[in-house]
Amino acid sequence: MDMIKVLIADDHILIRKGIRLLLETFDDIEVAAEAGDGEEAIRMTGKHQPHVILMDLSMPGGIDGFTAIKEIMKRYPDVKVIILTMHDEEAYIRKAVELQAHGYILKKSRGNELFEAIQSVHKGKRFYRTGIPEDQINKMFKNRGRRRSILTNREQEIVRLTVLGYSNLEMAEKLSISHKTVENHKANIMCKLQLKNKQELIQYAIQNHYHTLPR
Repeated sequence: MDMIKVLIADDHILIRKGIRLLLETFDDIEVAAEAGDGEEAIRMTGKHQPHVILMDLSMPGGIDGFTAIKEIMKRYPDVKVIILTMHDEEAYIRKAVELQAHGYILKKSRGNELFEAIQSVHKGKRFYRTGIPEDQINKMFKNRGRRRSILTNREQEIVRLTVLGYSNLEMAEKLSISHKTVENHKANIMCKLQLKNKQELIQYAIQNHYHTLPR
């Protein structure tokens, strides 16, 4: 039986010990290490190479959970991260989605849910159990990274047509606006998104899936 190595990151030692005792009741889970803050979690990840990390978000004694997750996923892309927290607010969940955390589960959850979460993310699945409906979570992931609230609908259309290869003149004809208006829209887009040139705009559009938006 292949053991799933788990790292527990939480600033409260009693909580870490309680989670360890719970996980040790499952035959295929091994608690590889514990960490008291985000900085230690990063260090322990490099040292012990866990398959899954259970990460608390509020760790005031050092680097917070979100910062640690970002750094761990950059350094160790094969490691799966489950946020284990008391926070069920949408803002926290959206931030987790933006970071592409593999799981999000509340500390009030039952032990078998935590076990299911670890197994799921280890197999490459996403596991979010929050107060937000699953279809809304899926929508968050689908729209992840899109800065659509920053751009107007017309500006979004300009971005989409740009990445699809339309020239300014072709965009003007398609949208029934003047060539000068297209140029003004592009200037506003570059300013809002803090981009320097067309290549950066195209890269942004591809990363945020503007080329797949419906016509």
